[in-house]
Amino acid sequence: MVEVRLLGPVEIWADGRSVELGPPQRRHTLAALAVDAGRPVAIETLITRVWDDPPPTATRVLQVHITHLRRVLASAAGAPPVRLLRRSSGYVLDIAPERVDAHRFADHVRRARDADPVTALELLRTARGWWRGEPLDGLTGRWVERTRDAYGERYLAATVAWGRAELRAGRPLAVLGPLTELAVDHPLTEPLADVVIRAYAAADRPADALAYYAEFRRRLADELGADPSATLRELHQAMLRGEPVAPPDGAEVPSAVVPAQLPADVPGFAGRNLALHTLDNLLAETAMAVAVVSGTPGVGKTALAVHWSHAVRSRFPDGQIYVNLRGFDPTGQVVSPQEALRGLLDALGVAPERVPATLDAQAGLYRSVVAGRRLLMVLDNARDVEQVRPLLPGTATVVVVVTSRAHLTGLLADGASHVPLGLLSRVEAEELLTNRLGPGVVAQRDALDQVITACARLPLALSIAVARTRQTDFPLSALAAELGEAGDRLTALEVGDPAGDVRAVLSWSYAALSEPAAQLFRLFGLAVGPDIDVPALTGLAGRSERDLRAPLRELTRASLVTEYAPGRYSQHDLLREYAAELARADDADDDRRAATVRLLDHCLHTAYAADRLLNPAREPILLPLGEAAEGARPGQPADLNAAMAWFGGHHAVLAAALRQAAATGFDRLAWQLAWSLDTYSSRKGHLHDQLEAWQTAIECAGRLGELPARAYAHRNLSQADIKLGRWDEANDNLRRALELFTTMGDRIGQARTQHHLAYMWGQRKQPAPALGHAKQALALFAGTDDRPGQAEALNAIGWYHAMLGEYEQTLSHCRRALELFEADGDLHGATSTWDSLGFAHHHLGHHAEAVDCYQHGITLARTLQHDYFVAELLVHLGDTHRAAGQPAAARVAWTEAEQLLTALEHPSVSGVRESLRRLDDRVGADHGPHSFE
Repeated sequence: MVEVRLLGPVEIWADGRSVELGPPQRRHTLAALAVDAGRPVAIETLITRVWDDPPPTATRVLQVHITHLRRVLASAAGAPPVRLLRRSSGYVLDIAPERVDAHRFADHVRRARDADPVTALELLRTARGWWRGEPLDGLTGRWVERTRDAYGERYLAATVAWGRAELRAGRPLAVLGPLTELAVDHPLTEPLADVVIRAYAAADRPADALAYYAEFRRRLADELGADPSATLRELHQAMLRGEPVAPPDGAEVPSAVVPAQLPADVPGFAGRNLALHTLDNLLAETAMAVAVVSGTPGVGKTALAVHWSHAVRSRFPDGQIYVNLRGFDPTGQVVSPQEALRGLLDALGVAPERVPATLDAQAGLYRSVVAGRRLLMVLDNARDVEQVRPLLPGTATVVVVVTSRAHLTGLLADGASHVPLGLLSRVEAEELLTNRLGPGVVAQRDALDQVITACARLPLALSIAVARTRQTDFPLSALAAELGEAGDRLTALEVGDPAGDVRAVLSWSYAALSEPAAQLFRLFGLAVGPDIDVPALTGLAGRSERDLRAPLRELTRASLVTEYAPGRYSQHDLLREYAAELARADDADDDRRAATVRLLDHCLHTAYAADRLLNPAREPILLPLGEAAEGARPGQPADLNAAMAWFGGHHAVLAAALRQAAATGFDRLAWQLAWSLDTYSSRKGHLHDQLEAWQTAIECAGRLGELPARAYAHRNLSQADIKLGRWDEANDNLRRALELFTTMGDRIGQARTQHHLAYMWGQRKQPAPALGHAKQALALFAGTDDRPGQAEALNAIGWYHAMLGEYEQTLSHCRRALELFEADGDLHGATSTWDSLGFAHHHLGHHAEAVDCYQHGITLARTLQHDYFVAELLVHLGDTHRAAGQPAAARVAWTEAEQLLTALEHPSVSGVRESLRRLDDRVGADHGPHSFE
């Protein structure tokens, strides 16, 4: 059997012999994994455990050690085998915990607590036998020291328990040597002193017992400024009176007080399964167990900590302690570490006169009192690490749960578990409401959904909604209506109690911010869309990225913004509404307007630059951009791929920016944003966004009195209408555009509108009128220098000839179009033309030529990252493969097309699915005409 040993030198043993591991750093890596045997350890955590100051090559070196350890474990064959497995975030040592001596030791000590006296004594004797010396012997580093200290505390508690058990069994001489030796390293630990004194007395050495007490009392006074506990003083008095000293009772640690301070459990607690599981893992820790529950105000941190504590309190027979540190409190009175320590010592039964004056002495006494006790401690609403650190007991028998709006990064660096809390899921939010209002509320589905949305899935807001519904017998539907109509949801969620008022709870965190962070927080209220990245923030604030780093870190640590991805920040709706409310109250109108202009200009100018990379052959924008506002800091994507990636990450933000611009009087900017978004929306099939953008653009152009911009918007709106099958709307928009362009005498505008009319009729499977409009477009283009327009018209004429069965005419017109497109470097136009040529060759029976044309087109469409075009060409390629008697190749092409169209939610996907179902049937090819940008 293979086992790992940590209680001494770090070793692997197999079949009774030690296995060579290699250099100390490899043993260090094994130890970093073995302390969490059977549980994944993140790579970042492994690195911080192995190195105090990780080198740049840490990840690669770690992988080398992992590889060697795998070989060692593979060669040390055992049953069951021990494996080192890769997990998504790190590695796991796949070994039963009982095959690691430190875990086996902890398990025996836990079992001894609940066992009968004889069994408990045997378990403790066995556990002590596995202690071979200093844990992790031969290793160095901060993590090693912390782990070694934690194991030492566990050994101390186990040895005290063993000494008590031996005394109860009448064996004082067996414990005196080990206990007095241990007391040299722990001279201020009272439970240990208690057992030593009782052991001397039981061994008929009363003078030694009294002398030990006197020395212990002197040390306490000299180093902590404190006296022994009442229990120890009573023991001393009994010895002075010559009374027999009874052996210790069954309690592991004598205590006059067993605190039970947990607040009432949260009624109707809902969800949080992952967080509860993380807290459950604390119970298996072999080192001191500390968890930091962090999250935005009102997210339910205290509720989680208290609910979990009630569920596990039976595991802590020596008590449960709750301390509200008031880190963020309406009174502004933060509890100091000294105040908290005095409260803790009082809860643990320490008389006030024993409490020393200084913080260090109080902390030392506190650690001595809790040593060996099985306690659960909730430190609620912590302000910062400095407030919490003196309150950590430093013993493995105490589990500590800290809640804070701050991240308390220093505690996490020391090895604390992180339990980040986000908003409830929609299912969890519904569960909370039904738990508290009863299952009948589910029948009010619309009202339930409206309340959940208005409350942003924030537990505090949902609890206020429950309170309002209960206190005033206010129907949920009425509350939903009020929240939906209110321009101020924060006021609608008031209940008259500052402790339960969303606005007040948020204000406590805001009040703790520095001025730069507070100013940036208010600016977040002016942001648009679901999130904002650092470049956009620099535009919004008009400051450099370097200037924003410190306030951003402060806001993140205070959980007032969430960095959900590197460099991208978000807030829930109520936080953003609070930030906007503060901005309106504290910042001048001109300052807010200037910030909004900078943000909108940042979005517009970056989007325009990105569009120029996507479609460089596109006609110039009708309403040219001016200079960006000072401080807007627009970006410039490096290439087409970067531009597509930027649009993909910012599309929702840009759509929101367009709406915001139109709603706040920036009509020209809104129209320009619609133009800049159009290529990307078309290529990615965002048809409803495209529809909304151009509808807004029409309204903006009307207010601006810009007839060309209005005509252009009607024409481009028709493209979304056509793709969505809105034929009447498409025809109406194209007719309006044509009238406007004709009124203005804009020949090119008329030509392009005729071109779009041709496209509409082609999509409606009426090639004759489509061909007529395409020829009118070419005639109008002929008198201009618009080469792209001429090429598009030629390709369209060729296509509609094909739809009429006139394939030679198609080849003639489309070859002329392809020459123009390729000469101008117009990839989109060339892609469309290759499709037309492929279609003609297909119907002329030139299957090899058709396949070649389609593959040319697919290559170009992939370069453009035009998903809909790729799908359309794949459908046509599949048609040709089927016609050529190659059903397997047809299936491959149609399957990819079906996947793309499904992702785009395009209605034509049903036809592709039908083709796949009837692959072996004779189905005539039915190509659709091309999309336009």
